Amino acid sequence: MQVFWKTMRDNRRAWIGWTVALTAVAAMYASFYPSINSPAMADALNSFPQSLKEAFHMEDYTKPENYFAVSVFGLLVPILIAVFAISAGARAVAGDEEAGTLDLVQTQPVSRVSLALQRFLAIVVALVTVAAFMCLVVIALRGPGQFTALSPGRLFAICLQLALFGLLFAALAYGVGAWTGRRVHAIAVGAAVAVLGYLGDSFFTQIDSLKWTEKLSPFDWYLGGEPLKHGVQWGHAGLLLGLAVLFVAAGTWRYNQRDIAV
Repeated sequence: MQVFWKTMRDNRRAWIGWTVALTAVAAMYASFYPSINSPAMADALNSFPQSLKEAFHMEDYTKPENYFAVSVFGLLVPILIAVFAISAGARAVAGDEEAGTLDLVQTQPVSRVSLALQRFLAIVVALVTVAAFMCLVVIALRGPGQFTALSPGRLFAICLQLALFGLLFAALAYGVGAWTGRRVHAIAVGAAVAVLGYLGDSFFTQIDSLKWTEKLSPFDWYLGGEPLKHGVQWGHAGLLLGLAVLFVAAGTWRYNQRDIAV
């Protein structure tokens, strides 16, 4: 596990920074709930065009599960998680390969498969840590933020699916990077899937002929089952995890077979 611990040490400052920043964003939006929870705000939201409300999944903001599904866990936090995950996944193998230092790393007494998987495991731990820390902080704010109607179990459910959402993008970027040896390819594919996935879950649904795209969106697998209302959606969670495993397996297999670019 030397590679795992070295990866954790080398990235600790950046990953701690991401953890603090993401948790701060979630806490900031959570703290706004008392000012949002008012009849005046509900009336203002009702005045929005129906197409806009459907695109952003806006419902009665006086209910904390609706407010948190859109503001806290519905837009900025998952997008930032995707950015973090794609960046980390792309660097896992392709970063060193593009820098020309991967051959030097591979002189150590560790197999290619072990090297790659230990690095990805470190990313998994980082994502779980981010989601867990965020969950604990938001739960701690339930009283001061006046959203005690939102149970800790429901907050745990959304944070679990958030971690799996991030895991999918980390695995995708890792897989493309390990397969091609090009960090820019990994970032481009991850970013394209994130953008198209968000559009498929929001604006494309306003076009009748494109409504089917919602079911193919990672954002729908993350939020579509409404975990803040119904708890963990095991079907969606299994889909996120299963695809992540597939991407990691494919990338690792190809990385173990090909010549390394220098």
